[in-house]
Amino acid sequence: MIKIKSAQEIEQMKKAGALSKMALRRVGAMVRPGVSTFELDQLAEQIIRMHGGIPAFKGYGGFPGSICASLNEQVVHGIPNPDVILRDGDIISIDTGAIVDGWVGDNAWTFFCGTPSPEAKALCEVTLDCLKAGIEQAVPGNRLGDIGHAVQSLAESHGYGVLRDYVGHGIGRAMHEDPNVPNYGKKGRGVRLEAGMVIAIEPMITLGTNHVTVGSDGWVVSTNDHLPAAHYENTVAITEDGPVILTVDERGAWCPLSGGSL
Repeated sequence: MIKIKSAQEIEQMKKAGALSKMALRRVGAMVRPGVSTFELDQLAEQIIRMHGGIPAFKGYGGFPGSICASLNEQVVHGIPNPDVILRDGDIISIDTGAIVDGWVGDNAWTFFCGTPSPEAKALCEVTLDCLKAGIEQAVPGNRLGDIGHAVQSLAESHGYGVLRDYVGHGIGRAMHEDPNVPNYGKKGRGVRLEAGMVIAIEPMITLGTNHVTVGSDGWVVSTNDHLPAAHYENTVAITEDGPVILTVDERGAWCPLSGGSL
């Protein structure tokens, strides 16, 4: 069942969104060669708890980290590890979530560690554009297929793969609510969007195949051809005035200022 939020509830969700974004920006600024993904995780948890929040991912379904840290061919759900050290040229998807006053914020960004390959850089730039294109379609009267089609058509026009096995989702007092929000689809198909819906739009785009495998840890999702993947995400409220990004910081910005891909 899709849970429609009131204007007041959407306003309340902004606190969780802002803290999720703060953690993401601060962790992203720490991305550099020689840093472990466990160090990134520790920083995220410290920031979230320091500001009165609860890490949304820690313990969720048994997940051990406060962030998902997914490196290169890892698409999503990478477990932070002190033995995983960032190297020059890596790209890393960092997904952060915070709970504030019972509401959940969720966002992700793919960061560059040093200088990425031209192919990885281009993939990240297009994936970010896919996120923007999907958000533009999040308006009352459109359908979920309009979001998915916008993401899919842009990604595939560049020859990239679009994951089918993992999708975006509704969000509110639970991390995952109805509806699922695929990154593929046909215009005019699927659930009709209405004001008060809040969804996490998160393109997961690959340089090669869209086929993936879950690792032996039961979490990390990696491309079968071992080529890089990129992942960007924002929590978005659908309103009569258009899409409102809830995962923004105190400046009203949803793009990290440092350590990012652009």
